[in-house]
Amino acid sequence: MNIGIIGSGEMGSCLASKFVKLGHTVSIANSRGPVSLQQLTEEIGAEAATVAEATKNKKVIIVSIPTKNVPDLSKSLFKDLPEDVVVIDTGNYYPNLRDGAIPALEQSGIDSLWVQEQLGIPVVKVFNSILATSLKGMGKTKGEKNRIAIAVSGDDTKAKEVVFKLVDESGFDPFDVGTIAQSWKQQPGSSIYCRDINLDKIKKRIDAMGTAWPDMRNVIIAKRKADEALMKADYPAYLRGLQD
Repeated sequence: MNIGIIGSGEMGSCLASKFVKLGHTVSIANSRGPVSLQQLTEEIGAEAATVAEATKNKKVIIVSIPTKNVPDLSKSLFKDLPEDVVVIDTGNYYPNLRDGAIPALEQSGIDSLWVQEQLGIPVVKVFNSILATSLKGMGKTKGEKNRIAIAVSGDDTKAKEVVFKLVDESGFDPFDVGTIAQSWKQQPGSSIYCRDINLDKIKKRIDAMGTAWPDMRNVIIAKRKADEALMKADYPAYLRGLQD
């Protein structure tokens, strides 16, 4: 499968390496250009590309950049894509840690719904609620005990089927959270965010959140803000807190 990745940070690089090892053809791009990616791509076997090249003739396009940078992507990149191209958003909104306050997102509160509106194309939210270190080293074969589950949200059923296969072959169990409007359940501050839990536990936690965003909004945003403060002050302590 031809996969393009926009973003060469920790998650983008981790996904590029993993998918190359699984036999996919991967192009990776960033805002600094292909020259800045030569060492990375030589190490992992991916192809360094421009952002435009990372969206051409691809079955899957992964957007893995800070939320604040999403509006900088040209809408023309996604305007004329074939209908069967899957666009993945791995991002998370951290206004107090990295992104600054984005007024429209502050109002809606649903990260990937806003990203979808910015890009002008349906997206699937996945790989946002797992640490890159877990993604890199904790995959298991299907059927193994306590295989970690990864949350997936999106409006396009066929696109999610493609994503489910990618998650599964990566060594994790996909869990369908629902539509992109329900993707708040896997955002920072939620009870499944970056927890290395199995299908049974993720289902119980998702069910416990219910379906009404207004009912959970204040709780999840307050937890995200507390986590941002802890990450700034003591990141190891934040990581230890994920073990619940």
